[in-house]
Amino acid sequence: MSIAYHDPSDLARLKDMSAAAPAEFNAWLALDQIVAREDGAIPRKYRELIALAVAHTTQCVYCMDVHVAAAKRTGASRAEVAEAIFIAAAIRAGGAAAHGGLAMKLYDRD
Repeated sequence: MSIAYHDPSDLARLKDMSAAAPAEFNAWLALDQIVAREDGAIPRKYRELIALAVAHTTQCVYCMDVHVAAAKRTGASRAEVAEAIFIAAAIRAGGAAAHGGLAMKLYDRD
């Protein structure tokens, strides 16, 4: 039997998780709703672009799926989505370079 990974229909399995751990699921869901706020100081479109960038740094394909669609619905352009992704890539690369400095320090220790 072959299992498909990163299938958008897997999001329906959240119902299974909700039934198995309802308190934890509801706490997570409430936290996740931060992105969807309409009354925050950061407009919804930018909240979605931030979430999309974070999804790329955490490499959560399901988050990418959800937040690309939401960003588009809130008026984000194709260019804004692409820029958010490249910003995330730059920051992730910066983290690798910073840790590279640590690796060099560790290499040089006695």
